[in-house]
Amino acid sequence: MMHQMRAETDPTGATDSVVSWHIVRNADLTALCGRELEAAAPLQDATRWTVDPDHNCHTCGALFLRETPYLPDEHDEQTG
Repeated sequence: MMHQMRAETDPTGATDSVVSWHIVRNADLTALCGRELEAAAPLQDATRWTVDPDHNCHTCGALFLRETPYLPDEHDEQTG
């Protein structure tokens, strides 16, 4: 399953005004938290989730972590 970040934008509909970032599955318009998002809202790769955590939906983050426990490049394989 592919996850993406989709922006919740200003209530006026201005797509250059990001209020919060949510996680969606594939290209869905419904965030993991249930919020309906606009098709024109900005998208970015889910690996950017850690870039600006204050602007991320906490609920989406918790559900995202349950579906994707960690990003592979965050962990080095340990050899015995």
